[in-house]
Amino acid sequence: MATPRPTTIDEYIRAAPAAGQLHLRALHAILKRAAPKAEETIKWGNPFFVEPRFVYAFSAHKAHLSFAPPADTLRHFREELEAHDTTAHMLRVRYDQPLPEELIRRMAEYSVKVVSEREGEGFW
Repeated sequence: MATPRPTTIDEYIRAAPAAGQLHLRALHAILKRAAPKAEETIKWGNPFFVEPRFVYAFSAHKAHLSFAPPADTLRHFREELEAHDTTAHMLRVRYDQPLPEELIRRMAEYSVKVVSEREGEGFW
């Protein structure tokens, strides 16, 4: 029998690889503090924060997590991210490496600011 899909972020983290749960809990706490009014939801099988638009998302993988803020945030922090594993859409952190908590906190706060400034605009 298949296990049910997580419906909350806490369930998602409990279902993630054991090696990553500590990082995922820390990441979730950082993101929640940065966007306390955001709706926390599971979309396309991954945790999302929406306020009322997409603020950021994250995902768990076998050996790493991915933090996906808006593209504006990744561009804004481009120089600081050079020392980290990134793609065009996310920051990846291996579970056997320290979580760059301060950088993620600043990125999350910047994302919330960008989304709140654009609230009255059309889709971005």
